[in-house]
Amino acid sequence: MDLRRLLTRPRRWLAAGAAVVVLAGAGTWTAVASDDPPAVHRADQAIGTAAGVRLDTSYFTPAGSGRHPAVLLGHGFGGSKDDVRQQAEDLARDGYAVLTWSARGFGRSTGKIGLNDPKGEVADVSRLIDWLARQPQVELDGPGDPRVGVAGASYGGAIALLAAGHDRRVDAIAPAITYWNLADALFPNGVFKKLWAGVFINSGGGCARFAPELCRMYQRVAESGRPDPAARALLAARSPSAVADRIKVPTLLVQGQSDSLFPLGQADQAQKAIKANGAPVDVDWISGGHDGGDLEGDRVQDRVRTWFDRYLKGDQDASTGPAFRVTRTGGVDSTDGAALLRGASADAYPGLANAPRAIALSGRPQRFENPAGANPPAVSALPGLGAAAGSLTRLSALGVGVSLDFPGQYARFDSAPLSGDLRVTGSPTVTVHVTSSGDDAVLFAKLYDVGPGEARPVLPAQLVDPVRVEGAKAGKDVALTLPAIDHEVQKGHRLRLVVASTDLAYASPAAPATYTVALKGGLAVPTAPGVTTAAAPLPAWVWWLPAAGAVLAAALLLTARRRTTAPAPDPALADVPLQITGLSKRYARSTDRYAVRDLSFRVEQGQVLGLLGPNGAGKTTTLRMLMGLIRPDEGEIRVFGHAIRPGAPVLSRVGAFVEGAGFLPHLSGRENLELYWRATGRPPEDAHLDEALEIAGLGDALARAVRTYSQGMRQRLAIAQAMLGLPDLLILDEPTNGLDPPQIREMREVMIRYAAAGRTVIVSSHLLAEVEQSCTHLVVMDRGRLMRAGPVRDIIGSGDTLLVGTATPVAEPVAEKVAALPGVASAVRTDDGLLVRLEPGGAPQTLVAELVRLDVPVASVGPHRRLEDAFLTLIGGSA
Repeated sequence: MDLRRLLTRPRRWLAAGAAVVVLAGAGTWTAVASDDPPAVHRADQAIGTAAGVRLDTSYFTPAGSGRHPAVLLGHGFGGSKDDVRQQAEDLARDGYAVLTWSARGFGRSTGKIGLNDPKGEVADVSRLIDWLARQPQVELDGPGDPRVGVAGASYGGAIALLAAGHDRRVDAIAPAITYWNLADALFPNGVFKKLWAGVFINSGGGCARFAPELCRMYQRVAESGRPDPAARALLAARSPSAVADRIKVPTLLVQGQSDSLFPLGQADQAQKAIKANGAPVDVDWISGGHDGGDLEGDRVQDRVRTWFDRYLKGDQDASTGPAFRVTRTGGVDSTDGAALLRGASADAYPGLANAPRAIALSGRPQRFENPAGANPPAVSALPGLGAAAGSLTRLSALGVGVSLDFPGQYARFDSAPLSGDLRVTGSPTVTVHVTSSGDDAVLFAKLYDVGPGEARPVLPAQLVDPVRVEGAKAGKDVALTLPAIDHEVQKGHRLRLVVASTDLAYASPAAPATYTVALKGGLAVPTAPGVTTAAAPLPAWVWWLPAAGAVLAAALLLTARRRTTAPAPDPALADVPLQITGLSKRYARSTDRYAVRDLSFRVEQGQVLGLLGPNGAGKTTTLRMLMGLIRPDEGEIRVFGHAIRPGAPVLSRVGAFVEGAGFLPHLSGRENLELYWRATGRPPEDAHLDEALEIAGLGDALARAVRTYSQGMRQRLAIAQAMLGLPDLLILDEPTNGLDPPQIREMREVMIRYAAAGRTVIVSSHLLAEVEQSCTHLVVMDRGRLMRAGPVRDIIGSGDTLLVGTATPVAEPVAEKVAALPGVASAVRTDDGLLVRLEPGGAPQTLVAELVRLDVPVASVGPHRRLEDAFLTLIGGSA
């Protein structure tokens, strides 16, 4: 799980001596390869603290001399410094001295996990700042005071906030998807967030890895199901909110919309406090979060860099972006079904209650039950599964939502159908009157978007507001503040307030109780009208096309160019690796038989696309046209906006491996590649030979004669040859032919590494299981036609069988109990969990709730349908 200072001035620590100890012999300098100069140097060192803890660190600096601002880069909970290495290298290339470290208890660092204890992890950061102040590459604001910023996500984001509050030397921070008050995050409104708390403990390695007071606190609260004041005080003291009045540095707050762990309200509290201190604060709501979704890594990293450029380098021309930005879904890409994301922004942060609109709700007072043991529980989100195992995505692929409310366990209040579209931006509020058969009640409020007819209600971001109501036996008015969201409710839809007695993610009272809930007013929905989605700018070609057309016409008249001249580049496709439109190719000497017919699909950057089809499907013909070896009869192929023709200059951005490569057996692997590149006539520095070889992973074998290579090594050398020049689009035709399983696995890793840098790979293969593991997207062809295109998970689709992954093996008696559940046809134990076949009408979300009730240690849930099944369905078994 990714969760991208002491009170006195630091000089006192320097005077104390030995506050930071660089352990002898631990430092090693290495050069980090990059696609673009300048190079980056890395030093790995173990840094000891006064408490005897050893921190595993890496120090990244730009090549050359001079001093630079420094950045401390923290990692997420359960991770280590290795998780942020790429970001550290990128920042170093941008002119920063970057120090990464593994926090106490993680990676190779020693010590107990203290959840960012001011006397532990926060004090460690002050010692790291002391260390930076002594480095010759670091710019200083004064003796012992480096110019330094702190960034990180989740656990690392909290340490950025805490560092700014505890050490005045910190100059700017950029925390992401993190908490402001950890007690509020894990005990919201007095309710124990039990599943996320369990994820914390397990991802930390178990209770024994934590500081003893934290372990005792968790065991106490987990056993009682109710947080006590001591537990709240313990977590609050480790929270940035404890030093709210001392965080006075420029702060970029990035928070996730898909986040039931640290929802948007945490960043809202941080913004208000830091802004009140007089510091600049920008807020960015990204699409993803701890529950999965798009974390927008490249965009966020670029914004962090410009934030530090402004506030660490002092570059007043650096654009830090709007005061508030939110990512919104702007439809669906028809080529692959992916959500299209667009940004909306405002010149000022609107908060969570901006411009509320009153929405009337209707419904009589309703009585419902809290069942004994709080089972079965309602389901909102599946904490820990959405991001770690992709289960939310897989359940969505089944055509069902994850939210579930059991009859008799909730009250519901509906609005009338909306007369127009409504954009909700912030936290809706409503007041209800609660009466309980006992002294206390624990309730869960959520706001659904209900479409017309039989449409299934949608719970935006799968978020719920838990609330403990004390003294409810006599009746009590309760003001509910629902989770902050950014969601558009369309005209004709209704809003539905549901108040439930249970929720899978939280601890509810085990004793049975009866609750009665009545409305005390309407729903107030924040609309934030000042947050606007920028209109898409007119593409550049709208302006230059008329003039270019006139110039082109004149050129055609003057030079009498033939009609076969390649079409002009399409600027709108300049960043699209491949778009095929209406492509057709007839068999030789045939007018009505096609090898490829009316083929259209699109490939985006960073994708690994599998091209599948039985023999005769037209795959090889398509690839030959793509590489400019043969001409299509109709349609066109555009690579980065340029039409493909034999010899087209844009083909220099395409690398290809087709039917193997010939090598001179007496030469070494490296000599073969150098000879090949010289034959292209391109400058040696453009080959990026070392980078290609690093991705291919041939190691010391490069110095040996090719005649000594195994088949797998020859294949990898051929792939490296195709990678020379680091082409933006890499085409591989049956790259695993003749390889054994270990070699196939290595080839898979080569493809994934290559695409990880934002380049694109197209692979044609007949090994369906391998394609399923290595590819992100698929194009399935049969008899020359497109059968299906899209993400692998969508094409695999749904079935009636679910694979339930478990943290520990399931005993046979438990499997028998699962098989006896309503809606379950069978349950069979596997090495990794259970294979559960549902009866017609059986609901996956009901199964999940029942598994939790049976104490099955669920780790993941997904459809058990192989790519082979989907493939044979698409082609009708013609393979």
